[in-house]
Amino acid sequence: MKVSNYGIGFITALFCLTATATASAADLDRAEVESRLAKADKNHPADLRRKELTDIDLSGLNFTQADLWGSDLRRSNFSHSNLSGLNLDLSVLSKVDFSHSNLSNTSIFGVHVGNANLSYANLNGSRFIGVMDRANLSNANLSHAKWGADMKNQSMGLMRASLNNANLSGADLSEANFDRATMRYANFTGAKLQHTVLFGVDLSGADFTGADLTGADLTGTNLEDTNFSGANLEGTRFAGVKDKSTLKGLSTSKNLDKAFID
Repeated sequence: MKVSNYGIGFITALFCLTATATASAADLDRAEVESRLAKADKNHPADLRRKELTDIDLSGLNFTQADLWGSDLRRSNFSHSNLSGLNLDLSVLSKVDFSHSNLSNTSIFGVHVGNANLSYANLNGSRFIGVMDRANLSNANLSHAKWGADMKNQSMGLMRASLNNANLSGADLSEANFDRATMRYANFTGAKLQHTVLFGVDLSGADFTGADLTGADLTGTNLEDTNFSGANLEGTRFAGVKDKSTLKGLSTSKNLDKAFID
């Protein structure tokens, strides 16, 4: 069944319009952001909503009592910062540095996060729908992440996660859901994908060299030129694969006899 790409196109168009409309200098500098954060509490969060905060060093700060909804954060540095539990829906996050940051249980919907640095970031339990192509997610924690398409809410076309050419080497994606995402040419070398849901995902050209796919569900995925060299395939489900010869590197994979291929 062919699915519509309208949803991702809408997100990309939204990013372009937002970027064009916010080409001026940042609304606040680091000192002003720190001042607002210092005065904030649970009932009165720091008002950073829809602010332009581009090209600022905001590393090492605690944003858990802040409202960053719809803000333009392009190219800013949030490394080692705490953004746990925040709603970052409709924010602009391209080329942002989130390395070593805490983004656990965040909501990031309708967002462009292309070329962002999320290496070693904690994204445990996060919810993401948007474009994260070419992002660096190496050694990130995406366990229990909910990045699958919401099939009950598709009035604008298929809204899903796009991680084409993303670097997920060494990342922990255990128990995560990437239902119907696009992950073409993504790098999963050495990654943990234990019981990860990859149902209907486009994994063409992806590299799973040395990855642990124990119990992962790859039902209905596109596995053209996908590399499984040295990967642990114990209990991995490949339902819908009619020709095993299309799967690269199977001869060096581990526990192939315990995989489910039909």
